[in-house]
Amino acid sequence: MTEANSDIAEYSLRLGDDALILAQRLCEWCADAPLLEEDIAIANVGLDYIGRARMFLQYAGELTGSSEDELAYLRDSAEFRNLLMVELPRGDFAFSMVRQYLLDEYESLFFAGLKQSKDANLAGIAEKTLKEVHYHLRRSREWMRRLALGTEESHRRSQDAIDELWGYVAEFFESDEVEERLVGLGIAVERRDLEQAWRASVGELAAKTGLMVPDDDLRQTGGRSGVHTEHLGHLLAEMQFVQRSYPGLKW
Repeated sequence: MTEANSDIAEYSLRLGDDALILAQRLCEWCADAPLLEEDIAIANVGLDYIGRARMFLQYAGELTGSSEDELAYLRDSAEFRNLLMVELPRGDFAFSMVRQYLLDEYESLFFAGLKQSKDANLAGIAEKTLKEVHYHLRRSREWMRRLALGTEESHRRSQDAIDELWGYVAEFFESDEVEERLVGLGIAVERRDLEQAWRASVGELAAKTGLMVPDDDLRQTGGRSGVHTEHLGHLLAEMQFVQRSYPGLKW
């Protein structure tokens, strides 16, 4: 495998892992959301992420000689490359919605950039994904307004969620040598260039809803290099149980 293909496989794996792990967290709300309509909606968003994960993991698998099932169900936590934010426990509903909003603002910028990739497969996945991201962002913005402008309790929970999640935001905009090489080839998105627009959008919504944007004192990173929180191991133990108990099982 050429260095470029190896980098593309790693890049696709990272994006697939982001989607796969967040899908698992979202689907934990199935049958437990605060409203019946939201129960259906959040499950559908989780399914969108599963579809995205499959596309990226299939592409990574084509380049590495692995199947999507092997990549999803037979790797240990240190082999996963997802952002740390997506693996955090679901928390209360406000926590899940604030996390979703912060990610949606980021993903709307990221996938718009990836749509311009010189790699046709990545560009194609990004084009399909953008249609879903636009809906996700509209939905999470609505929830941010409902929660932050609702009751004193819902506002407090929303602020608590932002305070807890903010330390993981820095990882959105970090790049390593793999991504820098792909940026140079016109394949990957220069994520550092997205930060200003992201902060402007988040700051605008926060100002309208009375939420306070925290300081950037804490910067939790490491997911892209396989250094994770303890929560990922617990998540994988549940997600991978059937495949590891019955090796070779096919859906």
